[in-house]
Parts: sequence; C-alpha cells; structure tokens
Amino acid sequence: MNTFSITDTGRERNSNQDCVFCEENAVGNFPNLFIVADGMGGHRAGDTASRMCVDEVVRQIQTTDRRTPVSVFEQAMNTANRAIYQRAMEDAALSGMGTTMVGTTIENNIAYIVNVGDSRLYRLRDSLRQITVDHSLVEEMVQSGEIQKDEMRTHPNKNIITRALGTDESVRPDCFEIEVKEGDVLLLCSDGLSNMLEDNQIEKILKENAEDMKQAGERLVQQANEAGGKDNISVILIRL
Repeated sequence: MNTFSITDTGRERNSNQDCVFCEENAVGNFPNLFIVADGMGGHRAGDTASRMCVDEVVRQIQTTDRRTPVSVFEQAMNTANRAIYQRAMEDAALSGMGTTMVGTTIENNIAYIVNVGDSRLYRLRDSLRQITVDHSLVEEMVQSGEIQKDEMRTHPNKNIITRALGTDESVRPDCFEIEVKEGDVLLLCSDGLSNMLEDNQIEKILKENAEDMKQAGERLVQQANEAGGKDNISVILIRL
C-alpha cells in the first residue's frame, strides 16, 4: 500500500476547515484508516466540527467492541454526530456547525466505505468511478432528472448539503463495500477538489502520475487551485 495525503486552504479562503486522517497501520481492529472531513458553519465552527469529527471517529474505532467494519463505522459516526451537535448547542459561537465526512478501511481486498455529505471516494482501475453518492441538493436534482450530472459542478446550489454530521440529533451515513485489487487507486477528497475539476481531469492526472501518489496528490491540488481554488482542497490517495 502506497498512500499520500494533502490539505490546502485554496486561493479564496482565509482558513482551512478541512481535516484529514491517513494511517496505513492498524487503528483499533481496523488494519488501516483514512478520513476526509470538510467543516462548515463559519471559520471557527467549521474548523471545530471537522476536527471533532476526525478525533471522535478515530477514538471510537480505537476503543469499540464491535467487530464488523460497517457497525464500527456507524457507531463511530453516530457518536461523533452527537458530540458535535451537543457542542454546538452549548456554545453560541459554534451554533449550526457541521461537517461532511468520507472514510474507508481496506481489508482482504475489500474497501469498507462510509460517507455523509458531499466529500467523495473514487476508485481508479481502468477508468475513474465515483463510489459514494453526494448528499446534496444538486445530486437529488440529478436523480430526479431535473439536471444532468455534468451540470452539478457549476450549478448555483451546488453547496447545499442535505446530510451532515452535527447539524441534527441523529445522522444516517451511507455504507459501501467494494472489491479492490493490486494496482487500484482510491481517492478520498473534499468538494474543494471535485467542484474545481471534472472527473475526466482527475482521471487524467491520476493516470499520468500512477506510480507516484505524492506527485499525483500535489498535482491535483495545483490544478484545483489553477481552476480557481474557491474552497479548501483535501486529498487522500491510496494505491494498492
């Protein structure tokens, strides 16, 4: 396994409200763990929400007595959701804060994936495929046939999230299991990447830098910034 993570403020934001966790070695019962969280709710609130999300999820995974990856992820995300929600209720300066999250652990040629919000996980094999489904207004518009998939990135409502951690008392994460094999590349990213670059641009960069995850990650961030860098940009790359 070859991994690389990077997070960048972008060109238009004054602070970075993303938080990443990239660990190739065991975390609790998981053989590895990778998380991207994208906070929202103002400078301090977004930063607090994403950091709390990562800290709480990692802590739960380290201490849980649950065994299956899906049940571990669900418990961890529900615990993180309650912690963020409670903190926002107690501190007026953090009112309304929340965060997206996408995470994965890879075991025995299976990637177990969880997500809430519009941070994404892709798999590159012969071509790039988005595995997660965005919890966003524009995704719902695509599903209903109101707009086309290629209109999502430039739609004026692209930043409206329909599910997030910490904004309600309960949360409903999506869970996926996909087969992975040697040579596959997994990409976890915040919408600061996917809103700036088309999927075919991301695929091209990954294929051109397939042997060097650091170079690929840095190139993705560079291209997202050159395309405008309107948001924080976070990337985790995992080459099997």
